[in-house]
Amino acid sequence: MREGRGGAGMAAGALRFAVLLAGLGAARPQEQGSCGPPDNVDNAELGESFSAMSSFAAGSSVTYNCRPGYRNIPGMPFTRTCGADSMWSPIETFCTARKCNHPGEIENGFVHVTDLTFGSAATFSCEKGYRLYGSRQISCVIKDKSVDWDGGLPECERVPCEPPPSIANGRYTEADSYVYQTTVTYSCNDVPKGEDPFALIGERSIFCTVGEDSNGVWSGPPPRCEVVICENPEVQNGRKVFGFASHYTYGSTVRFECDPGYVMSGADMITCKENSTWDPPKPTCQKGGTVPSDPDSSPVIAYGRIIEGKKPAYSVGDSVTIECYAGYTLHGAARIEYAGEGRWSPEVPTCKLSAYIIAIICGKYRVIPE
Repeated sequence: MREGRGGAGMAAGALRFAVLLAGLGAARPQEQGSCGPPDNVDNAELGESFSAMSSFAAGSSVTYNCRPGYRNIPGMPFTRTCGADSMWSPIETFCTARKCNHPGEIENGFVHVTDLTFGSAATFSCEKGYRLYGSRQISCVIKDKSVDWDGGLPECERVPCEPPPSIANGRYTEADSYVYQTTVTYSCNDVPKGEDPFALIGERSIFCTVGEDSNGVWSGPPPRCEVVICENPEVQNGRKVFGFASHYTYGSTVRFECDPGYVMSGADMITCKENSTWDPPKPTCQKGGTVPSDPDSSPVIAYGRIIEGKKPAYSVGDSVTIECYAGYTLHGAARIEYAGEGRWSPEVPTCKLSAYIIAIICGKYRVIPE
């Protein structure tokens, strides 16, 4: 019986010891009047001498250092103090991002910068006709405890073109290089005396420009050098008044007029084109003051032409303006209006030889008395 009471006493003692230990373990981790480690601060870290400490006495202070890429804001405190209430004093933001210098300008290009602070980027582009050589983007990064750009400025160089295309029987003006806006001019080779010359057909000059893929392309196809001969144009009941030649080559122009009493149908001036044909087709001269036509066709004026408002077909109210060839005088209204059913109002005017020309003709062919 004694042994039982002794065992019970020992158990009670162990229980009291466990309660005591539990009470000690539940005590506050920080003594009254001291602070634990301070909380984190944006863009800063505790000074090295404080980072390993776990307890700070009331009244003691800690200092912070700005992280790399940041600097102290002048006038802003960067220390905190442990108060008697075991609370750290408040602190305002005192670190701001460092700034890189402006990266500079590039010739024939653009620098796009919205911010120069640590972590920001600068991008580059070129003017039309130029392309970028180098980095398209650089960033403001940490360098030697400060900040700087992680790359240099690129360059904008003119977009190059391949050499211009060669042409048969011709040549072009050569250049040291062919880049954006370079122009070359073509010409045809000379031929031996007595042979028909080559005609340059198409645009004489082309230039280097930029295509949809930003690569250099020529503005158009090169011209051609060909021999073009048009037949001698003759108009029955008419004659040439300009463009007399033994033969006609590309670009030759001839102008006609009809004999007295005949009216011209078609254009009075024609040009020798690249396919060795006349454009527009040579006119015809028909007997009479007017040419029979559909009700809505253009009025035909002997020794004159329509200079404004000509159409393949007319509606009531449409108007045309008429002028006479050199040496002829307009008799009637220069502007007439279509009245329907082949009628014009006022009536279609006529072109008559001017009095001055008649006087010259009469003077030239006057009879000299014997």
